[in-house]
Parts: sequence; C-alpha cells; structure tokens
Amino acid sequence: MAKFLYRMQNILDIKYKLETQAKTEFSLAAAALRREEEKLEHLRQRKRAYEMKVRELSSGKLDFLEIRINRTAIESMKEAIKNQILAVHVAERNLENARVHLQEVMTERKTHEILKDKAFEEFKKEIEKEESKVVDELVSFTHNHAQEG
Repeated sequence: MAKFLYRMQNILDIKYKLETQAKTEFSLAAAALRREEEKLEHLRQRKRAYEMKVRELSSGKLDFLEIRINRTAIESMKEAIKNQILAVHVAERNLENARVHLQEVMTERKTHEILKDKAFEEFKKEIEKEESKVVDELVSFTHNHAQEG
C-alpha cells in the first residue's frame, strides 16, 4: 500500500515552530506586563506610606523639614507612578501585539493542517478507488476463469 506524504510538510513544520516562538513571545510579554504592574503597585504603596508619614508628622510635634521632605517624596512618587502607568500601557500594547501575532500564526498553522487533512482524504479516496479497481479486476478474472473451467 502507498504511503501518504504531505508535499508541504516542511511548511507545516515551520508553522509549528513559528507558533511555538509566538507562544514564547506572548508568555514573555505577559510576564513583562505582570512585572510592570507589580512595580506600579509597589510605587503606590510607597506613596501611601509617605502620605501616612506626613499625617503622623502633622499630628505630633511639627517637624517642618521632615514634612517638606515627605511631601517632596510624595510628589516624586506621583511622577514615578505616572511614568510607571505609561510603562504598564506599553507592556499592555506589547502583550496585545503578541496575542494578535500568536493568533495569526495559529490560524496559518490550522489552515495548513486543514490542507493536510484534505490532501490525506484525497489520498484515501485514490487508494480506495485503486483497491476497488483491483477487487473488480480480481472478481472479473475469477468469474472469467470459472466460466472457462
């Protein structure tokens, strides 16, 4: 019996590799987003800590220098938070781009798998036709020899 060989198997193999790479890129982008979000949360926690320190300093013995230092730190944290929010948005865009790329690569791979399945079905039909032809010839040969004998 003939063996099925998909003529574009090398392309399908490349599609599998591209999909693996795209999955890796997607997971790296997701990890980068998580890191940026964690940094943002850390900055927000530091800002809250400075705000609490200012409240404490304002309620007890007034140390204007310490209050001013903490307020300056709060302003610095606000600026750092704004910058970090931008970094989070960039990471989100990168993740979305990686997701879209992964989706495209998966679609291409699935398309080639469908083509391979269709080629295999055509191959099976051809084999079945050949087998049917051989059976018909065998039956005809057997029938003709039975009549002669």
